[in-house]
Amino acid sequence: MFVNMKPIQNYSKNNENNCIKTCHLNTQQLQKHHQEQQQLHLQQQQQLKYQYKYQQQRQNCQQINFLSLPAVLFSSLSFLIKTQSKATTLLPATTTTKTSTTYFNNCSSNNKMISSLLFYLVIIICVHEINCFQRFAEQPKYTEVNPGQDALLTCKVIDKRGTCSWQKDNKPVGIYAKKYEWAARPSSSSSNGGGLHLDLHPPPMQIGGDCSLWIRSATLDFDDGLWECQVTASDFTTQDALTSQPVRLVVRVAPQRPRLEYEGAHVPPGHNITVDSGSLATVKCVSHYGNPPATLKWFLGDQEIEPIHPQTNATEPDNPRTWSATSVVQLTAMRERHGDILRCLAYHESYTAKTVPVEARLDVKYAPTIRLIGSPEIDLEEDKDALILRCVADANPPASIVWRRAGRSEIASLQETLQLRPVGRRDAGLYTCQAQNSVGTSEQLSVQLDVKYPPKILSAGPDRLTTAPLFSPAAFECVADGNPMPSFKWVQRISHGSKYVERGNEPRLVIDNVTYDYQGEYECRATNYINGQERVAISEPVSLQVVGAPQVLRLHPSMHTVLVKRGDPASLTLVVCADPRPHRVAWEWGSLRLDAGSAIDRFRADDLLQDTREDCYLSTLHIHHTSEHDARPYYLVVENERGTDRHAIQLNVEGTFTGAEKS
Repeated sequence: MFVNMKPIQNYSKNNENNCIKTCHLNTQQLQKHHQEQQQLHLQQQQQLKYQYKYQQQRQNCQQINFLSLPAVLFSSLSFLIKTQSKATTLLPATTTTKTSTTYFNNCSSNNKMISSLLFYLVIIICVHEINCFQRFAEQPKYTEVNPGQDALLTCKVIDKRGTCSWQKDNKPVGIYAKKYEWAARPSSSSSNGGGLHLDLHPPPMQIGGDCSLWIRSATLDFDDGLWECQVTASDFTTQDALTSQPVRLVVRVAPQRPRLEYEGAHVPPGHNITVDSGSLATVKCVSHYGNPPATLKWFLGDQEIEPIHPQTNATEPDNPRTWSATSVVQLTAMRERHGDILRCLAYHESYTAKTVPVEARLDVKYAPTIRLIGSPEIDLEEDKDALILRCVADANPPASIVWRRAGRSEIASLQETLQLRPVGRRDAGLYTCQAQNSVGTSEQLSVQLDVKYPPKILSAGPDRLTTAPLFSPAAFECVADGNPMPSFKWVQRISHGSKYVERGNEPRLVIDNVTYDYQGEYECRATNYINGQERVAISEPVSLQVVGAPQVLRLHPSMHTVLVKRGDPASLTLVVCADPRPHRVAWEWGSLRLDAGSAIDRFRADDLLQDTREDCYLSTLHIHHTSEHDARPYYLVVENERGTDRHAIQLNVEGTFTGAEKS
């Protein structure tokens, strides 16, 4: 910032003259005053050095906190006023020389102090002014305006020290009244000879950092183009000149009504676009002589559709400041689009309604299309349900209908309706419907007829009776038919049919290790579901016969322990299976052995009794008046000509005898 030192020097000089006139300075005092002036000159030289130093610091663009600057300026100004008041006080003419000399010293001292104060104020102002390089606070933006309207291009600069200017299309633009004017205006009040003059309409000018520009009554020929805001450098050493990004000012021109073109020909509004079904129709929409170019959108019926590529805009050859807009859409002609309205909608701010449409009707020539009515929604059960299918064709001209069944050469029907009353499994298969006219043939529509029927057991075996050695493998196979395919389950019948045990859920039942537990009758059960209802088929029973050494059945551990009170009788029972029947059965405990059908002391062993299961027997040991010495494991030993088996059952005794029992 340039600081004018002349007012400061004049102010100091006037004070000096007043003091000389008042105090009648002598020659020696004048010489002293001259020395003070030389010292002031040295201070001014020092000030210039500070200014140069701060100019160098500006290149670092450092922010300085000036929050206290108003307080400093106010305090300094107050001090200056007080000092000036003292300096202008005149002494009487009768004042002595000593007094005059003293006052002259005070006056000179005050004058020196005032000069120093002004010097430091100048330094503060200089430091404040070197805050940072000038820079944009706001740059111009893309702007649209209607012809004859005013447009404002905003450009604001922080710490502006240079001069603003504008250029359009790389050429400078001058400031002309009522055409190109600065947007900022000075204050409406000004001082005129001590009075206040109000100017309600001050002329526009650059003020502060506001370089914004008004463009009055915009026209296409003069104002449409690329605009830039520029600011010259603060000085030739800073190199901080500014140029904004070029932005377009668009002066709108309403485009002509859009037009449709198909196969190189103009389609008048409301006319048809005729196209064969299945063909690709390419339709063009063109809007001429608009600025900016119109925005084109496509609609088929009420639905917006996308063009094959973004619209293209090009300047008009005969009027380069206006534009033509072109958008192309491709439609695959289908029967569903026959009669639909294809619209091209041109959007532009200059239009009264903002949009102008152009439309045409799609006239699609199409081969037959068909649809099936009556396709079964539930399962059709054999010999129970009926089927009525309809093949409905939509064609121009009307089409003939043909029904065919896959795998057969003959035609199933030439009617629209195909009837099967009732359905049987022989009717199951794939049926196709097709329509044909002079334009072409429809696609084939198919319906799969799936006839359901309950399961039926075809075989279960391999034989009605299967014999397997103990601990050997055995297998059964079940074959069944049904639709849907049935699931399988093998069950073993226990206790002559009152109980069943599931042994497998596959068509083939495999027993890897046959024991007497698996001996008995087996059934195969085939199950499916038709319309949510369970259908079950049960095979004739097949038997598994187990032969081998005796086997004492290992039941649940809780069943191998007997608990009695002391003195009560106890019965220990185990199940043994054997084929052939065991010829030797005995109970053993400690060093004792008791054969079945015999007794000793308080112990008695029963003969084998037939169990409910085939080839299985019950063996029981009875103990009367049990005592604590009877608590032990008891072993059943069984033997036949194929082998032997041995298994224990535990007896636990608790409690004491009563008095009556003791007597």
